[in-house]
Amino acid sequence: MKQNPLSFAILGTGALGGYYGARLHHAGFSTHFVLHSDFAHVQSHGLKVESIHGDFSIAHPQIYPNMDALPPCDVLCLSLKSTANVQFLPYLHSKLKPGGCVLVLQNGIGIEEEIAEYVGDAAVIGGLCFLCSNKIGPGHIQHLDYGSIILAPLATHSAQSEPLLQRIREALVHAGIDTTINSNLGAARWQKLMWNIPFNGLSVVLRCTTLELMQSEAGTRLVRTLMEEVEAASIACGTPVPPNLIDKLLHTTRKMTPYLPSMRLDFERNQAMEIDAIYSRPLARASAHGHSMQRTAMLRDQLVMLEQGLSTRKSSS
Repeated sequence: MKQNPLSFAILGTGALGGYYGARLHHAGFSTHFVLHSDFAHVQSHGLKVESIHGDFSIAHPQIYPNMDALPPCDVLCLSLKSTANVQFLPYLHSKLKPGGCVLVLQNGIGIEEEIAEYVGDAAVIGGLCFLCSNKIGPGHIQHLDYGSIILAPLATHSAQSEPLLQRIREALVHAGIDTTINSNLGAARWQKLMWNIPFNGLSVVLRCTTLELMQSEAGTRLVRTLMEEVEAASIACGTPVPPNLIDKLLHTTRKMTPYLPSMRLDFERNQAMEIDAIYSRPLARASAHGHSMQRTAMLRDQLVMLEQGLSTRKSSS
């Protein structure tokens, strides 16, 4: 019997969710967008995407001002910052169609396990996004480079995930999104951290772009040293990374359009940074396996101090 096309809910229509959701919509999939501050603007003016692959827009997207109004969908794409997850977690189970799943399109480690506590036996799949995209205005996304996704199921929910993995991959590929499957979620998450830990944190502490880090010998040494530390932690946790991954990541970043990582943008906007998911959780996981990440811990503490400084200035203003 022919299956109906998957329906998608984009929980967080920002730089990442707005881009991927718009591509799914244009590929013909029923796509529902949850917005907050942008709701009135998008309701009047639509959703606009400027992309290196060609600009496009959605004049009348299916949008909702909150989770209460969202209809149940097959795939709930958690595409907001992990710092905001708490406001969505209680709704996840009720907004899933039978046999549906939560697709976690977020940075960091340990998030899928947290999600699983709220969705019962429903499938939970990690989605590791390699995307350079910014939100430059209300309902206005600027896609600068890359855009691929790696899907990796939570091991404890792999039986539930299996029927959906290929269907989600096929939907994303049909939408023009390069998508692959990795059966080892832990390994995939550590590999993504090898980029996120150095570039997100250093872009904030040093006030620089990816290109500026790569153009500086000292900056490149800092990045490589942190990558080596993350690689060692991954090995200690039983998830070895592919050979020469560090060199591949550095090469890819050198070719990348000059980019401000999401944490730098959050810092500039006086918003909470994803310190827990990208730094504290990996540090705790490595420590539980008897491995110390001293340089990562130092970078984490610098970010905490900077964020506390922002909070102090906001409270006194």
